[in-house]
Amino acid sequence: CGGSASGKTTVATRIIEALDVPWVVLLSMDSFYKVLDEGQQALAARSDYNFDHPDAFDFELLVSVLRKLKKGKSVKVPVYDFTTHSRRREWKTVYGANVIVFEGILAFANKELLKLLDMKVFVDTDSDIRLVRRLQRDIMERGRDIVGVIKQYNKFVKPAFEQYIEPTVQVADIVVPRGGENFVALDLIVQHVHSQLEKVRVMLHCCRAALASAHQGQPLPKTLSVLENTPQVRGMHTIIRNKDTTRDEFIFYSKRLMRLLIEHALSFLPLKSVTVETPQGTMYEGKRFHRQRITGVSILRAGETMEQALTAVCKDIRLGKILIQTNHDTGEPELHYLRLPKEISEDYVILMDSTVSTGAAAMMAVRVLLDHDVQEDRIFLLSLLMAEMGVHSVAYAFPRVRIITTAVDKRINEEFHIIPGIGNFGDRYFGTDGPSAWSDSMDC
Repeated sequence: CGGSASGKTTVATRIIEALDVPWVVLLSMDSFYKVLDEGQQALAARSDYNFDHPDAFDFELLVSVLRKLKKGKSVKVPVYDFTTHSRRREWKTVYGANVIVFEGILAFANKELLKLLDMKVFVDTDSDIRLVRRLQRDIMERGRDIVGVIKQYNKFVKPAFEQYIEPTVQVADIVVPRGGENFVALDLIVQHVHSQLEKVRVMLHCCRAALASAHQGQPLPKTLSVLENTPQVRGMHTIIRNKDTTRDEFIFYSKRLMRLLIEHALSFLPLKSVTVETPQGTMYEGKRFHRQRITGVSILRAGETMEQALTAVCKDIRLGKILIQTNHDTGEPELHYLRLPKEISEDYVILMDSTVSTGAAAMMAVRVLLDHDVQEDRIFLLSLLMAEMGVHSVAYAFPRVRIITTAVDKRINEEFHIIPGIGNFGDRYFGTDGPSAWSDSMDC
């Protein structure tokens, strides 16, 4: 929080740079100005509308957005045009993150908003400096004239600061004089955030350890379907699990298993009875998939190998991709890339990964789909091989997601590799050497 042109964005940006952690979101209060009616638009054009009053902001939408972000959900954030004093048609999608930095002139002025803030920083900058910065910004970046800027400052900005903004310094945990140039204060803020992240990491590690032991001896969930272990399937598993199998044979028999897995998964789609006429003029009672669409989503990179089998049996299917990588410092999965087809919420989604050990990456991918309003019972998680721990983790977190695989192994080792397993699927399939940075089997 801080007065207009106090340097809030600069402080926020420097905190993010100094944190040096992945997955940080910067959210500005400026995005949440209310939509103006015609009369208010006319006042704004004459510099007679008070944009510094609490009533100018949509706090209900702002609080809703922050709540969802703190839960790790994706949100739609409005894009505000300061030249026309209006919201643009397109809204931007923002995802929950490890750290959310929120900045705005009235960031501390709403009780519900204050409850969501874990750390409150007030940027205190001399009023003369703020006025000079505001003149430069509004004239050069927002197309205003100097008379209008000074008029607005004296009539609205200065009184609003004294009445609504300056008093909120009392709720601040840290006051930062001189803004972005106060590196001592910035270091203290960064150290505190790092300490909070470490507490979360320790808590998650304990939860994972508890989950790893809790599933042992438990029956496999009813949402799991394993391809029948026929001599043919057993023979293909023998080939791909053999460390001496050549890459060509590994690819060939993996693709055969993928095709069988896809065919098996499609049998769980809802079908309705239909009657068709054969070329002989007789009627045939058959079945037809009656929902809108099927979309395939692969977890990069190894999940992408299953796309060919899917497109071979599903005509004109749409494809999406999710890249989730393990942070080797924290051991946590992180979302790095996302490309999903539009209007996916009503689709049946085939979520593909080659192997699932702990289930952490798969759970994050499911969460991303749910954030895009895909219904949980329309998500099918497909994997060539899964560990029991991964099956239980996914089923516990998302009890309506259907889990489909060709085999389930009982154990994972200390490096979270499936035992007996098939090794690092991506390295064997793509012919890459050494530990893979994409961490196909180390998906936790």
